[in-house]
Amino acid sequence: MMLIFTASGDSGSFQRSSRIIGPLVEFFYPNISPENRDYIVFLVRKGAHLTEYAILAYLVLRAQRQARWSEKRPWRWSEAGVSLWVAMFYASTDEFHQTFVASREGCLRDVLIDSSGAVMGLVALWILGRLFKRW
Repeated sequence: MMLIFTASGDSGSFQRSSRIIGPLVEFFYPNISPENRDYIVFLVRKGAHLTEYAILAYLVLRAQRQARWSEKRPWRWSEAGVSLWVAMFYASTDEFHQTFVASREGCLRDVLIDSSGAVMGLVALWILGRLFKRW
């Protein structure tokens, strides 16, 4: 959560992150238009939202199961639900925090993207657990 909070400051703004991602895109695609480059930067940034909240949901779930993780236990949707609610709540507070940063804006769309990342992470974890007979 501290990593997400830190990235929600000015250092994680579009203007700053596009200085890293943009040149990489231009390196691989030298003739790309500025509009397409910015669109790819946008997609990478939103993909990072999905990934970081999938990881957060996993970590919250793992914290709930920590003492008994090595045991084979059935999947509990109640535990996954708590993980999802924690991730969604944190996504909301993170976007609220961004409203106080001059170079950022808080928006409901990002809360939905973050929440979707948490859902996708939990579903992927459930599928992997079923495939590997973990629960």
